[in-house]
Amino acid sequence: MSRIDYFQDPAAPAANSVVPSVTAVVRNEDGAVLLIHKTDNDLWALPGGGHEIGESIGGTVVREVEEETGIRVEILDVSGLYTDPAHVMAYDDGEVRQQFSICFRARPIGGELRTSSESKEVRWVLPANLDGLDIHPSMRLRIEHGLDDRRAQPYIG
Repeated sequence: MSRIDYFQDPAAPAANSVVPSVTAVVRNEDGAVLLIHKTDNDLWALPGGGHEIGESIGGTVVREVEEETGIRVEILDVSGLYTDPAHVMAYDDGEVRQQFSICFRARPIGGELRTSSESKEVRWVLPANLDGLDIHPSMRLRIEHGLDDRRAQPYIG
């Protein structure tokens, strides 16, 4: 399934759904960030995905990162909540989803890089090399916040 991201675009279609989702800023010992080259929009992004019935939001983070990248993670904290109604994603099946994403900071605890049906490439990228990648502005904002030294200690359940 393909998608088009609309960000602060007055010509964007109206949203017809909201799905809670997560992303994760995972940094290795060298400070590199784990990124995927997505199959649905051909952009680079943080790993993540939709929350499923029967799992905790922390469980969603761990599952999605491992499914998309092969890397097992431990959650450190939350870096931001992203619910901008001016960011919608239009899918080819007619769904137009309003953004609702919780971004976490995490660290790798095992696994090996691999692709999935949602990621055609997976790599560790040093922050200095992020500008060379095609990354959506809303994802760049999440990465920027995730790399920021400000730390919150919210409940993650």
